[in-house]
Amino acid sequence: MNYILIFISVCLSAFSQVVLRYGMTRPAIADALSGANSAPATILTIAKSPFVIGGLSCYGLGAILWLLVLSKIPVSYAYPFVSLGIVLTTLAGVVVLREAITFTSCVGIALIISGILFVAVGNSRVWQCQRISPKNDEVQIPASRLPSYVL
Repeated sequence: MNYILIFISVCLSAFSQVVLRYGMTRPAIADALSGANSAPATILTIAKSPFVIGGLSCYGLGAILWLLVLSKIPVSYAYPFVSLGIVLTTLAGVVVLREAITFTSCVGIALIISGILFVAVGNSRVWQCQRISPKNDEVQIPASRLPSYVL
């Protein structure tokens, strides 16, 4: 369930970026940003855009889900999954917005994915065996889980 919450939150964030980008490139907003309008008129044009409103709504919903994630999962475990948003946003930019992607970007995406896997596998083992002592709030790890050089 925790992975699902993380994934939905990250997907909402990535989706919101694509929708916001699409909204900000619409002709009405491009004209408003060209400098022909006053600042209040430009802000009003942007604020009335259904794509901007939708993108901000998705972003807000993703943030609310992220708060739920943080209430259940240690931040050191959950936060690296935010980088999955970079992967999803880049891929959505290529597929939906027809943006170009370089070989270097592809290598970076592969590194991000491998980093997420390392964090997921490494932290899940530590996270499952941690115990909080009610007396002194220190993390207690069973001796059977400690590396031999620590014992």
